[in-house]
Amino acid sequence: MPKRAKREFIVLIERDEDGFYVGTVPQLQGCYTQAKNLNTLMRRVREVIQLCLEEEGEPSDSSEFIGIHRVSL
Repeated sequence: MPKRAKREFIVLIERDEDGFYVGTVPQLQGCYTQAKNLNTLMRRVREVIQLCLEEEGEPSDSSEFIGIHRVSL
């Protein structure tokens, strides 16, 4: 069986009001997880990406991550 090419996914990380880190993968609808520390979060992000790919298949979205901006009003 040929080896699959590595894929890269953008992970947005936020800290919620309870102190949990929340990782969201915008390229995969409904793909997110949380943890108390960043090491655990990244392990869980890899796991949830695998699960999302198994469930939904390869994403058809070809959007490109540009950046994040903070706006104050």
